[in-house]
Amino acid sequence: MKIGIGNDHVAVDYKNQIKQYIEEKYGYEVINFGTDSTERFNYPVAGEAVANAVISGEVDKGIVICGTGVGISLVANKVNGIRCVTCSEPYSAKLSREHNNTNMLAFGARVVGIELAKMIVDAWLNGEYEGGRHQVRIDMLTDIEERQKNK
Repeated sequence: MKIGIGNDHVAVDYKNQIKQYIEEKYGYEVINFGTDSTERFNYPVAGEAVANAVISGEVDKGIVICGTGVGISLVANKVNGIRCVTCSEPYSAKLSREHNNTNMLAFGARVVGIELAKMIVDAWLNGEYEGGRHQVRIDMLTDIEERQKNK
């Protein structure tokens, strides 16, 4: 599996630690779309890059990190086909995979500690989409995206 990861200047350290964590624990390839500098870097650049990589199939899933996780997730969700969830705890991360088939995860480097961030990543990566009754809602999301394209 390939995971795209992106970040702004606030989350360089978190990005590096999460990248290493995923590579060592899961053996997944993690592709960096974020900055490695602590100089100001606008999160929309990284958020869109990871989202585009997910949609194109360059990576299987994406993880994005900024100060709160909110801004970078908003960017990702502007890309049709992306379902990015911002999580500050593992339970929502797990259910977002099981019920919403999220393909991107966001969290905030200023919101959660690194060990909690690892727990969130674990819950999200280990969650599996249940389909069934949940597919109706995923189809509705897709319909909304299609209608918005035509406006």
